Amino acid sequence: MSTPVGSGAWIRRYRTAGPEAPRLVCFPHAGGSASFYLPTATALTPDVDVLAVQYPGRQDRMGEQPFTDLRLLADQVTEALAPWRDRPLHLFGHSMGAVVAYEVALRLQELPGPGPASLYVSGRRGPTTRRTETVHLLDDAALIRELKTLAGTDAALLADDDILAMILPALRADYRAIGTYDHRPAPRLACPVTALVGDADPRVTPAEAEAWRQHTDHDFDLHVFEGGHFYLTEHQPAVLALLQERLKT
Repeated sequence: MSTPVGSGAWIRRYRTAGPEAPRLVCFPHAGGSASFYLPTATALTPDVDVLAVQYPGRQDRMGEQPFTDLRLLADQVTEALAPWRDRPLHLFGHSMGAVVAYEVALRLQELPGPGPASLYVSGRRGPTTRRTETVHLLDDAALIRELKTLAGTDAALLADDDILAMILPALRADYRAIGTYDHRPAPRLACPVTALVGDADPRVTPAEAEAWRQHTDHDFDLHVFEGGHFYLTEHQPAVLALLQERLKT
């Protein structure tokens, strides 16, 4: 892996793109890290300038306290993105990352200068839909079973007690952040919103993903793929092709 070039602790830039390339900021899922998007950077660069957000409490930020308040997390990410706003920012988030990306988009829209250029929300229901989320209240064994159900974490890692001891605190904090998140009335976004979802996702139905439509005054579309919560790893070529096509226009 090449050494990331980024802005402080928050932003990872695994590949360098050209000065005119559209800039895509990627937000990880609960328990995820910036390196989840290394394949995205590898595939899209140099046509797209891919930045990945690194939340505290994982990988090289393991010693930092993870956030349990999603809005405070979005505040910090927005501040960290300030040096990268010399060109419009396209935002992509999966699962919890979709909501963090949405909250960052709201903040960017309020700041002087260009607002978000587009928002891609993957594997997450619209913010105004309701489900009771109690995953953060589970004990460790039940939390691990939840991870296995979503099939987003290597089974070998989940069987390693030392690795589990390292990842569980950040994972539990992330689940608390998204589980206690409550949407507040906010202006609709002025940028296009694209929702992506797996047709067998236990965490969001296509109808719930469709609810993102009400959060933009611009274009909206929904893409449904075969698969579960981590459909995007199985259908990575199709997802990357969609992003590349959209971002070059």
